Amino acid sequence: MARGWESKSVESQMEAADDRRVAAERKQVGEDQVKKQRERESLELSKERIVRELAAATHPRRCEQLSAALAHLQAQLDKQALAG
Repeated sequence: MARGWESKSVESQMEAADDRRVAAERKQVGEDQVKKQRERESLELSKERIVRELAAATHPRRCEQLSAALAHLQAQLDKQALAG
């Protein structure tokens, strides 16, 4: 009877270890998703700022710079959308 009790104890310890491992993996996935979401929000905020500046810009060279920056940000957003 004692052997059966010990094997059940070992089995429950192994299950608990597996549960902790799975929880750690889920936490890592959650952290990765949060990081990606923050990066996306940052890119979107930068894009909004560039759009506002472009609407207010009057100098042709500044408009070119802002347009290039806007294209770059949109490319990063598109790349992130494809990866995610």
